[in-house]
Amino acid sequence: MAREFPRSRRVEQQLLRTLNELLMFEVKDPRVRGVSISAVEVVPDLSVARVWFSLLDPKADPAPVTEALASASGFLRSRLSRELTLRRSPELRFQWDDSSRRGSELSRLIDEARSRDDRGGEGD
Repeated sequence: MAREFPRSRRVEQQLLRTLNELLMFEVKDPRVRGVSISAVEVVPDLSVARVWFSLLDPKADPAPVTEALASASGFLRSRLSRELTLRRSPELRFQWDDSSRRGSELSRLIDEARSRDDRGGEGD
């Protein structure tokens, strides 16, 4: 009988929770203020974790945050190794999750289409 909740999923959830706590309370770099980890995906052997982060301000530039997270990755890995019960802490690869930006853009487009419909298509 296969497990319903494989180990990799449990590790992903634990990484997500722990990384968010570390960013909130331990990392002192001001560039990571307003950053939250939105998803974590580990490879099957748990050696690499792809970590998606989002910003509170969807219009903010993610480049400085990506640099800050990359420079803090050694610190984060060492703290993760204390918190997690893994032989080896996974290598962290950070990627910006732009779904909030895309979502706000879609909402804006929908609102524009609705307002055009309410005006009877005057903007055509």
